[in-house]
Amino acid sequence: MTHDPGSTFRALHKPGDPFLMVNVWDQGTARVMAHLGVNALATSSAAHAYILGRPDGGQVTRDEALAHAQDIAAATSLPVQGDFENGFGDDPDTCAETVRLAAEAGLAGICIEDVALADQTAYDRDLAVERIRAAASAARALPKDFVLTARADGLMIDAYDEAEATARIQAFEEAGADCLYAPLPPDMAALARLAASVKAPVNALVAGRFAKEPRSAYAEIGIARLSIGAALARAMQHTMMEAAHGMMDGDFTALTKTSAAFGIDDMLSGN
Repeated sequence: MTHDPGSTFRALHKPGDPFLMVNVWDQGTARVMAHLGVNALATSSAAHAYILGRPDGGQVTRDEALAHAQDIAAATSLPVQGDFENGFGDDPDTCAETVRLAAEAGLAGICIEDVALADQTAYDRDLAVERIRAAASAARALPKDFVLTARADGLMIDAYDEAEATARIQAFEEAGADCLYAPLPPDMAALARLAASVKAPVNALVAGRFAKEPRSAYAEIGIARLSIGAALARAMQHTMMEAAHGMMDGDFTALTKTSAAFGIDDMLSGN
């Protein structure tokens, strides 16, 4: 049977029964998450930029992102979504080409934002919709299933308000997007309104204040998918910085808390 990660990925999206998609940054993280029972993985543009020694936001090329995502997809049999920022270009044709290249790399899907990089300005709505329409058309022309997530990131960066975010995700749905995503609205009530405004599955970012909410709260408002963005990578970086500050002061006790306690090596070896 031919491996079809897109079909497996699509089947996980059930509004009101959200699954956890963990954003990882290397093959080791991917294998550990798979061992723990995660159903799907994703890259993180911020985490990837970090391991290259760069800040987030348009600092990684498409070729770099594709190679990185392909490595993660090869690490396990789980479906992998690529966090591909604005699709690596402003024009619709570039977004369509990014979809085709992502599928060739073995990804189950990608997400495309409506914010230009690296100046962080929201695209005009009409252009944003045409970009998603082109990407969706490219996805439907592929020989295997491919899940396209359209992101309304302007809400997160205060480029527009909730009403505009709602209009955009509705237009993205009409343009053919398979999943909708407006990261970090003001609160859970706003997230619930956004989810109720569309029929397609909705992704919620579990980070910042939203990390305080249980899975049941997301299920109650009809969310289909939970992603964590760079939150796990940031938590790892926080632990590293705490240990490093201690070491600089001559205190090495943080180094006694190692991954050996969790059997990481066994997870990586498949035991």
